[in-house]
Amino acid sequence: MTDNTFSRRGLIRVGAGAAVAGVALGAAPATAAANDLAQRRKPLVIGHRGCSALRPEHTLASYAKAIQQGADFVEPDLVSTKDGALIARHENNIAETTNVADHPEFADRRTTKVIDGQSLTGWFTEDFTLAEIKTLRAIERLGAMRPESKSYDGQFQLLTLEEIADFVAAESAARGRAIGLIPEIKHPTYFASIGLPQEQRLLDRVALSHYLSTTPVIVQSFEVANLKWLRPRIGAYAKLQLLQLTVPMDMSPPDVTAAGGKLTYNQMHTPAGLAEMKTYADWVSPVLQGIIPFGDATGKSGPLGKPTSLVRDARAAGLLVSTWTVRPENRFLPTDFQGPGGDDARQDKGCVELMRRYVAAGVDSFFTDDPGLGRAAVDGMA
Repeated sequence: MTDNTFSRRGLIRVGAGAAVAGVALGAAPATAAANDLAQRRKPLVIGHRGCSALRPEHTLASYAKAIQQGADFVEPDLVSTKDGALIARHENNIAETTNVADHPEFADRRTTKVIDGQSLTGWFTEDFTLAEIKTLRAIERLGAMRPESKSYDGQFQLLTLEEIADFVAAESAARGRAIGLIPEIKHPTYFASIGLPQEQRLLDRVALSHYLSTTPVIVQSFEVANLKWLRPRIGAYAKLQLLQLTVPMDMSPPDVTAAGGKLTYNQMHTPAGLAEMKTYADWVSPVLQGIIPFGDATGKSGPLGKPTSLVRDARAAGLLVSTWTVRPENRFLPTDFQGPGGDDARQDKGCVELMRRYVAAGVDSFFTDDPGLGRAAVDGMA
């Protein structure tokens, strides 16, 4: 991976070995935010793509399971169709998360594209209309690891942001509690380059949805320019916040690279970088290893280390802090939190304990593939 290559999966692998310079955390008071999120005593549990450990990601089944388990927020990653619909997929390449390969009518749309510096082959949402997307069904990308989720392959359609918002609103009304949404704008520079910018369309959908315009919504991005563009345009929505995703690496966000800039995520993690971030964002959310390192640069896991200064420094800048992503399988856990059964085996007890370590380090929220474990971790603490 070079500075010109930006892969979310690559970030998870390489981020395992990237260290943020800093010292162990001391006690630091939380900085008050503009809305009720900052007033919560307990960290928010965010259902990463719903409950993606047990159901195919970004499906109604996944969101329903996450909400049933007690998630405070659910996450729709947003990509665009050819006709401008915003749909929930982790990437615009849907080769591994849908049954598109089983549709002979779409065989000729398989192609290779360069997305954020990475060459990818598959089928891409921007080459399909929403009507065509609706003929596909979701499948589990990690089927060998997650057989329960795989058992639902082919059952659920792909969703628009509007459909997700209506579903979450219905669940909120039925359960009598607010359930937030935390959409990620995926590949914003790429989509803007092909004439499908997503930010204004997202705001238009917020404006048209009573639920989105009145419930907590946190818009997240690995890029900087789109969050800066959104900042002056969200004033009408008191509960809408912006979150900067980061990794502890000397790597530039895709929009910075595209513009010929030199800013890196590591520079964004410095006190000066965090102070600048506060001018346009409410949250910073590094990968887990940015808060407490473990593993090496090859992606091989290792024991959990000592907390860095990132939470303390973010607090000093006035930012709330999240982190991503806690998963229950051995291969994703620090070695001292793993258990028997091989790389794919779940370790619920170790996963809960790991979450508690990050809560103790001071995070205000965390993303997890299994919100039920996240709920147990948070609610079980004194």
